[in-house]
Amino acid sequence: MKIFSLVLRPFKFVIIAFTCALLLLSSTIPAFAIESYQSEPTEATTQLLETQRRTDEVAKSPPPTLKEVQKKSNEGLNEVQGAADIDQMKRPENSQSATSVEDEVKSFLEKVTGNK
Repeated sequence: MKIFSLVLRPFKFVIIAFTCALLLLSSTIPAFAIESYQSEPTEATTQLLETQRRTDEVAKSPPPTLKEVQKKSNEGLNEVQGAADIDQMKRPENSQSATSVEDEVKSFLEKVTGNK
């Protein structure tokens, strides 16, 4: 029994050292994210100003009729947003080639288990 504990002592040290290193790294990794891409404060200002201009116009005008709302709703995503940034939004029409999370996990598991 004493020999068995002498053999395991180095492994305990390695496990404890690995756990400490893992804790240290997991607490410092978020600090590296600060160096990632930082957007410029002036980016998207033009879009916001245009949205604000339209908002001001709507606020000053009388309430729209039902036909106006339906017409605007048919022009874009909804009556408020219209077609603003419609090309950037993910919808079933423009994301047919995208893989779902479930498909990605299945693919990963197939690669790991060697069934692919």
